[in-house]
This record gives sequence, structure tokens and C-alpha cells, in this order.
Amino acid sequence: MVDLLQTLNSQQQKAVSAPPGPVIVLAGPGSGKTRVLTYRIAYLIAALGIPPYHIMAVTFTNKAAREMEARVSDLIGGKSQGMWLGTFHSICGRILRREAAHLPIDHNYVIFDADDQQSLIKRVIKEKNINDKDYRPGVVHAVISNAKNQLIGPDEFPVESYRDETIKSIYQAYQEYLVASNALDFDDMLLYTANLLELNPDLRKKYSQRFRHILVDEFQDTNLAQYYLLHHLASEHQNIFVVGDEDQSIYRWRGADYHNILRFTKDFKGAKKILLEQNYRSTQTILDAAVAVIDENVNRTKKDLFSDRGNGQAIVVHEAGDDHEEAEYVVDTIARKVRLGEAKESDFAIMYRTNAQSRLLEEAFRRANMNYRLIGAQRFYGRREVKDMIAFLKVIYNPKDEVSLARVINLPPRGIGAVTFERLQTLASRAGKSSGEVLLRLGTEAGRDDEDFLGRAAVRLIPFAKMLRSWRENLDIVSLTTLFDQVLLDTEYESYIKDDGEDELDRWANVIELRGVLLEYEDQGLAAFLETMALVADQDTLPEELDAPTMMTLHTAKGLEFPQVFIIGLDELYLPHSRSRDDPEEMAEERRLFYVGLTRAKDQLYLLRAMRRRSPYGSYETTQPSRFLEAIPNSLTRGKITSSISRRDTYDYRTYQWDNTYGPPNNRQRAKPAPKTLTQRFFPKMRVEHPVYGEGVVRNSRMEYGDETVEVYFDGLGLKALVASMSSLEVLED
Repeated sequence: MVDLLQTLNSQQQKAVSAPPGPVIVLAGPGSGKTRVLTYRIAYLIAALGIPPYHIMAVTFTNKAAREMEARVSDLIGGKSQGMWLGTFHSICGRILRREAAHLPIDHNYVIFDADDQQSLIKRVIKEKNINDKDYRPGVVHAVISNAKNQLIGPDEFPVESYRDETIKSIYQAYQEYLVASNALDFDDMLLYTANLLELNPDLRKKYSQRFRHILVDEFQDTNLAQYYLLHHLASEHQNIFVVGDEDQSIYRWRGADYHNILRFTKDFKGAKKILLEQNYRSTQTILDAAVAVIDENVNRTKKDLFSDRGNGQAIVVHEAGDDHEEAEYVVDTIARKVRLGEAKESDFAIMYRTNAQSRLLEEAFRRANMNYRLIGAQRFYGRREVKDMIAFLKVIYNPKDEVSLARVINLPPRGIGAVTFERLQTLASRAGKSSGEVLLRLGTEAGRDDEDFLGRAAVRLIPFAKMLRSWRENLDIVSLTTLFDQVLLDTEYESYIKDDGEDELDRWANVIELRGVLLEYEDQGLAAFLETMALVADQDTLPEELDAPTMMTLHTAKGLEFPQVFIIGLDELYLPHSRSRDDPEEMAEERRLFYVGLTRAKDQLYLLRAMRRRSPYGSYETTQPSRFLEAIPNSLTRGKITSSISRRDTYDYRTYQWDNTYGPPNNRQRAKPAPKTLTQRFFPKMRVEHPVYGEGVVRNSRMEYGDETVEVYFDGLGLKALVASMSSLEVLED
């Protein structure tokens, strides 16, 4: 074991050989965190003589657990049998099956997956006659999941409004159904185990004596339930060794709470804190930029990252004229470096804040006839919601398209099941027509005989038939985007897409991004658009194992590394994201997300922004540089931003309040202004006037992200979504 320790640096040795007791290792990016955890397990067994039976090691993925077990076995010659090593859920599952006598379920319980959970929530909402438009199942489930992660059961669910009271009743019924089904959801596995150890001192003592040493990976990503579970398991011996980095906590939306690091130092008295600051991945220039950015955050342990790799090349900062030029710059730079033999295509990664931002990059790669890989999401045109909307357009253009019709006829669900559709196809076959042609006749005088044949099925089909007929009539009259808006409104597709819980905002952003694509085909027409989409589909079949640049969101990039990294979209409201502007905690997480992106780069880093970006509604929006750019010293970069970063008064930030913690570094001492209360000004059916679009009628308005988003229908222009504080909308009549 002494020989093994000599392969570690001094801080890694200090961590691995720390005496028993509570230890927290704060490991900077690229500092060998997993190596330390693996060697610590080997050290406990080989040097301290701890039987594997008394060791528990917790990871966040099964893959990480398997890799760690294999590495430990290699280090100590396969003497790790008997150790509990796995994810939180797998370890909780083992405990719950052993202790089922203390639970309201039997030991042979089943685990409901995400689809099962959604179905059960929908069933409860339907049985209670609750409007599923006001209480979308995905959103309700997310609230329940968050409550469970906070160790809040259905009876303790706090009620401060009528909405809370309704969700509480759904939560109670949902939980009763789970118990009646002898089932758990994923959150129950944590909640039940934590409560089991909390309420049963004998069981708590039993397991805390069994596991005399507990080790935890990615500790910054634990939620409250996981924290208290660990707290109970370590209560007897206090030998808990956690490794993490609060600066890389980027999953707050999943319930991860980096404050657990603060809780750890308070709850485990005398905990030893060890910093891993030597980075083996990046150049010093990249590390200095990352530190300058993350030092803006509070409630963290300051780390001075250093590297033996030298300063390396300056960070390239590039300001493109618009978002198309931004994508072209990325592709041209990669193509040039590959052509000159300076790099391989697989050396490059392009990172962005949201999935929808991949679209322009994908198209730029296709124009250059270059392959690319996409991690963490389907290619833009392969995403379900994008394919849904294209299928609607294909049916409008060609009602004989049976495949597309089958995809959308019951989308969103409108009671047209397989039996009804088969009856429609039978009728079409007998009449020698397509199903779409028969549909177009339903509800008209010409379709009376068809309705008689269909019987009760006609009642379900006629509403869709009327919509399809209306869309067909407008095909050559209105613009493509107006037609697209009509489909969205008639089908209520937005409500449908936003019933998907965790990724609803990304999915809706993809729909809006597709609308932006249609803008480029307004002059060419729907036929040209659909032909292009057919060619795009060929690209979506490319294999993922390519020597090609990799594209991904910043969330997906965690744990990866690349010689050369592009981060695009460094504009206010993009990175940091617009929804963070009213919430200091969200802003701090956006900064951590950017920090994770910066530290993925080994040799060269490119930071890009665009002076203007085309909105899905046709106009170009002038952008402001991201506040994150100004934190990076000019001495570390080459290239410049011509737009002013510091003059934020040129942009309308009425809804964002700077404070002395999260504001720009040169404004740190500025007093926090009094908060402003925003009220809704626009309501459906109001007539309004816009300085560019003219008069229109409000279709919908909602408060979100600290501002009011107003959907207005303008004659000849269609539906446009406008941010109230930035749109100069005037009310013509109340």
C-alpha cells in the first residue's frame, strides 16, 4: 500500500491516508477525485485491515460503481468481496427488502418507473375531477417528487393556498394507490429508508454498526433525503468519507443541494477538510479563467487551482454578428484546424445552455459536409416534438400521407384510439381513397354516408377533420409561421408538451426553434421545407462512433474532457439563462454551470457570443454580452467584445435586482434596491398596439421568470409571443 500511495500527490495521499472519522474532500475539476475514493477503499482494506463487510461506498450511477469495484480489486488483488458498493437507490432497495416488516408494503414490492408514476398521477387527477390543464400531471408529479426529496410526506405537505391543498389531496391519493399496489416510486426508496432509520433506533444502530466506514462520491449532488440517510448510517462510528465539489453542483432542478457540504461540517464535529487543487487536465490559463468566474459565488470553499502544464494558449473570445455567423465560425474554425493538421475532428466539443441551440450548429455542419456527434439528446430533427410538428405539416400538405396521419390523428390525445383509426382505414379502403381524403369529407354534406358507416367513431373524428380542413384551406393563404401557430393553438400542443415534467421547457423551446426554421422558408413554401426535412432525416441515421466534433449541453458535459472546447451563446438571458435573473441561487448555479464548461477544456478554449439573435417570430433581437465574460481578465484572452458589457442600463433589466453578492465585481458595494412588485397588465381579448406589428388581440398572458409573456394575434402576421417589459405594447381598450 505504501508503494501505491507514492503514485499520488501530497494532498491525495493526505486524503487517502486520513485517520478514521469524518472527512470531506473538496476536489477541484480534473484533480483525481475518483482516484482518491478508489485508493481510500483499498487503503481501508489493505492498510487498516477493515473487512469489506463493514464498508459501504455510494455512487450516483451503476456504471461508476462497477468501475470503482474493478479498480479496487485490481489494487488489492480481488479482496473486496462483501462490500456494499452501488447507487443510493440500489443500497436502499437492499435495506427495504430486508426490513419490509417495518413498512406498509411487502418485501416483494415493485418499483414504478417514470411512465407508471405519470399514469398513476393522471388516474388520480381524473378520478378527482380536477382540471388537468390547471394541474398538469408532469408538474404535479415534480412537486410531489421534490416534497419526498425534502422528506415531506403527504400528510406533512405544507398548504398555503388552494393550489397547495389540491396538490396535497393528489399526493395523498397517489401514495395510497402506491401502497395498495405494493409499489414504490424512486423517491419512496430514499424517503422510506431515511424514515426507517429515523424512527427505529434499533435498526439505525444495526446498520450504523454494520457499516463502520461509509464513502460517498459526488457528494455535492445529494439531496436532503440522501443526506439524512447518510447521517443515520454514520451515526454510530462517524467514519464517513465524502468527495465532492460545491463549485460543480449543477443539478439543483433535480433536488441536488450543495448546502449539504455546509451541513456536513456542522453536523460532523471535527470533520477534516482536504482540498485537491492540482489539476491534471487543463492549462493554467484555462484554470485562472475558471477560478475568476467561480470566485463570484459565495457559500463555497475557495480553491486555487493549479497545473503543471504551463500557461498554454490564450482563450479565444469571439463576437459574431448574429447566431448564424456564430455557428459558421465554429464549423469553419474546426475545418481549418483539421485541414492544417493541427487537430483531429474528435478533439473538439461544442457546448451550449439548451438543446435547441444545437439546430444552427447541425445545419452549419451539414452545409460543410462534416459529420458531428450529439450527446445527451437526439439530433434536432429527430426529437419527438419536432417530428410531431413536421408530421402535422406533412398531413396538411399531403392528406394521403398515412404514416404522418397515424402519428398525429390522436396527438394530443383526443379519444381516437386504434379501433377508431382502423375503422376509418377500412372505410377509406372500401371507397378507394386515403384516410386523409375521407377525413376531409367528414362533417360536410359529402361525408354523410361516411358518417353512417363510422357510427359513433365519427363523433371522435369530426373535430380533427374540421381542423385539418381549416388548415388545408389556409395553406396557400397565410404564411407558414401563421399556419404553424394555428396548428399549435387548435391542438393545444403547448399544454400537451408542457405536461412532461423535467424536460418540458427544453421540449417547448425545440418547438419554437422549429418555428424559426419555417421563417426561412416563407418565400419558398411548405414543399421546399418538407423536401429539406426529408434530406435532414438521412443525417439523423449517422452512427455515433465517428471521428467527429461532439455537441452537448453544459449539463451533459460534466465528467468529460476535450482538447479544444467551444462554449457558445454567452449572452445575457442565454447564459446565464433568463429564468435565473430574479433568483440569486439560480444565478449562482448558472455560474457553476459555466465553470463546469470551462474546466472541460484541456488545451484551447473558445468563448462565443452573437450581437443579435433571430427570434422565432422573425425579428432580430439585440443581445448583451454575458456577465460571465466580464469576470475573465483580459490578460487571459485574445479577441474582444465590441459591445459594452458594463453598461447594463442599455438593456431592460427592470425585473432583475442586483445585490452585493451576485452583481458585477465593480458594483459589489452597491446597495440592493428595493424589490419591485410586478403585476399582470394584459388579459385575453384585450386590444393592444405594437409599434412594429400594429394592432392585435391578446390570446393569452402569463407571469413567468419574473416578467409577463403576452401572446398576441396580429392580422396578417399571426401569433407572436412578446415579453411585456421589452415590447412597448399599449392597451387600446380594457
